Amino acid sequence: MELVSVDSMAVYRGMDIGTTKPSGGARASIAYHLVDLVEPCQEFTVQQFQAAAQQAMSEIASRGNAVLLVGGTGLYLRAVVDRLSFPGRFPGVAARLEWMIDSGGIEGDPEVRDVLGDLHRHLGRIDPEAASRIDPANRRRLVRALEVTIGSGRPFSSYGPGLNCYPQTEIAMVGLSIEPARLDRQIAERFAGLMEAGFLDEVKRLVCRPGGLSRTARQALGYRELLEHVEQGVPLEEAVDTAIRRTRVYARRQMAWFRRDPRIRWIDPDDDAVGRLADLLGLSQIRSSVDGHCVAT
Repeated sequence: MELVSVDSMAVYRGMDIGTTKPSGGARASIAYHLVDLVEPCQEFTVQQFQAAAQQAMSEIASRGNAVLLVGGTGLYLRAVVDRLSFPGRFPGVAARLEWMIDSGGIEGDPEVRDVLGDLHRHLGRIDPEAASRIDPANRRRLVRALEVTIGSGRPFSSYGPGLNCYPQTEIAMVGLSIEPARLDRQIAERFAGLMEAGFLDEVKRLVCRPGGLSRTARQALGYRELLEHVEQGVPLEEAVDTAIRRTRVYARRQMAWFRRDPRIRWIDPDDDAVGRLADLLGLSQIRSSVDGHCVAT
């Protein structure tokens, strides 16, 4: 058994603490793929990730080993499981959209024009179906839908069956069902642990690296808020509180995303989760690594 990470931010070198990458000891005990692929100053698209995942899975299969996908970035998982096809890139259009958002100043001052809202309404006029699927506050997805629709002259929603289609797959998918209040506590405790482990120092080191951080890397939860402290002087306590709040909101959206997928089988983490996982995946033996990551042998 070899593990393949499906975490959109674990691909960046140096972003270790905030993404809770497996430790060196864990990675020495079992093969772990798709972490530390690129420098944090580089952009890394879902298409690039999909190609890297397919190559890794092919190589694992050639060794006669099974693959265990681990992680929680929904689109990246769907890209691998369902072999999604993606429309082309139109960097000039995307750059203009990003400039429109940044120049509007919507990130900080609530009194300025709501550029994201305006762009979402524009998307509603040129691709109503795509607009109905995208949260107006989701900058990345909104820009991508407009980039494709404007750049190609074809509605973003016309590419493929869309994410609301769940075709049959040979990949068994299992999720842990955690009660929201408990999840909220775990998120706060996790962030406190990250800070004790040196998360702030990690962010400071990343800022000083040649090239800094790419736009995508800067959007990572926790990193974004600590960057606001380091670069903009936001009080540390406020930055931490904001990171915890945003992570809780993201976790609920993430759970809603996965709950829509009828192929996922849900288990209670307190109900012999390791044994249940072994049964559902047909593994002869599962053990917990020193980091608490579930790994199979």
